[in-house]
Amino acid sequence: MIDKLSWIAIYPEVVLLVMACIIALVDLSSTSAQRTRTYILTLLTLAVVAVLTGIAANDGKTVYGFGGMVVSDPMGNWLKCFATVALMVTLVYGRPYAADRGMLRGGEMFTISMFALLGMFVMISGSNFLLIYLGLELLTLSSYALVALRRDNAVASEAAMKYFVLGAMASGFLLYGLSMLYGATGSLDVNEVFKIIASGKVNHQVLVFGLVFIVAGLAFKVGAAPFHMWVPDVYQGAPTAVTLLIGAAPELAAFAIIIRLLVEGLLPLAIDWQQMLALLAIASLLVGNLAAIAQTNLKRMLAYSTIAQMGFMLLGLVAGVVNGNTYNAQFAYSASMFYIVTYVLTTLASFGIILLLAREGFESEEITDLAGLNQRSPLYAGVMAIAMFSLAGLPPLVGFYAKLAVLQALIASGQALYIGLAVFAVITSLIGAFYYLRVVKVMYFDAPVTASTVSAPRDVRTVLSINGLLILVLGIVPGGLMTLCANAIVATLAN
Repeated sequence: MIDKLSWIAIYPEVVLLVMACIIALVDLSSTSAQRTRTYILTLLTLAVVAVLTGIAANDGKTVYGFGGMVVSDPMGNWLKCFATVALMVTLVYGRPYAADRGMLRGGEMFTISMFALLGMFVMISGSNFLLIYLGLELLTLSSYALVALRRDNAVASEAAMKYFVLGAMASGFLLYGLSMLYGATGSLDVNEVFKIIASGKVNHQVLVFGLVFIVAGLAFKVGAAPFHMWVPDVYQGAPTAVTLLIGAAPELAAFAIIIRLLVEGLLPLAIDWQQMLALLAIASLLVGNLAAIAQTNLKRMLAYSTIAQMGFMLLGLVAGVVNGNTYNAQFAYSASMFYIVTYVLTTLASFGIILLLAREGFESEEITDLAGLNQRSPLYAGVMAIAMFSLAGLPPLVGFYAKLAVLQALIASGQALYIGLAVFAVITSLIGAFYYLRVVKVMYFDAPVTASTVSAPRDVRTVLSINGLLILVLGIVPGGLMTLCANAIVATLAN
């Protein structure tokens, strides 16, 4: 019999699963081209789930269920809450775009998005190798379907095929690495694996061999170089609403499984995986920032920007364990968590503007399509400028503080290598500032391509304004969110 604690640990997932099934059935009788009833039901469900996870996170309790396979802790619950809010914002921004392109003929976009979110929840809550992998597969299979949602579009179909083939390869890497660890330790439980490795009774070479494959699989999921091949093609080829869906909320879940696997399960091997992450971070910062300069397609530029941003996030994870001591861990991991949360917030705003400017038969994907946006709509040009400045790391926006937190964690380690990494990150960020500022220059100083004004539904206009304001406010007063991330990481490390 399943005990009460097990149900407490998974009740947000249960609510999400039940409502996704109900909404899929309700949608069968819907005839609206805008799928209004399905849309409202989906947003209400997501709002309830966000509140439930937020309350659970605020309680600060850690609950294990189903024999330790599932964990409900502050870090996991906050990431679930943020992922749910990110999906709500994505659906608000993406609905007009999807309706114009016939993607709402059925309610698949809403229901598959909810199953993708369920996959993220399972990934975030997993304390068992098998459960983490099942969550990952639920997310990726849903993502493949969403990328191919425009069945009549050859570019989207091609992007879905590339994503599927490369995603299958990455899943194979991860699964092979996990199987190696299972063979070496005899357990699938994350906490049990930690204890067995810490005992020093397992062959180190076998563990490192499995670790290489795990890190490769995780690097693919976050889009870190050299496992980034899918990111530019999928970002450009997928419908823009789906690009935002796979580029925002899933990054939070990917961060969670990095913490679950590498920190909670494999911390005794930190000296090994930190070196691997450092190499991935260096490659991502170089490839992302240099390749983005050459791009004229805005979505492709933001794809390379994502690769560089993920490189910066990985730098925080590199500095957690120094000479066998974990004194710097809470600062380093909380800086990375803060970075990924603020990155998602900024990504929502930048893609929200691209979706807003797109109209039937016109994608607004080229950087030149933003020409003269300030003359057509100062509000939306301002929001896009705030997003670009934040991604570039300019004060007083939240992107600056996120980069500063990661650099402080590196410098606090006191190691020459990590200080060198911090200097390298600053130099590559300066290079990256060029392509972000180019977008702002086009919006404010180039002549507009069209004289038409930019109009948006009230819900899109309201959410986009709040989105831009949050990037500014959290940059001026970042203390609350930083404390939240720090407390969540401390609770996770304590367990």
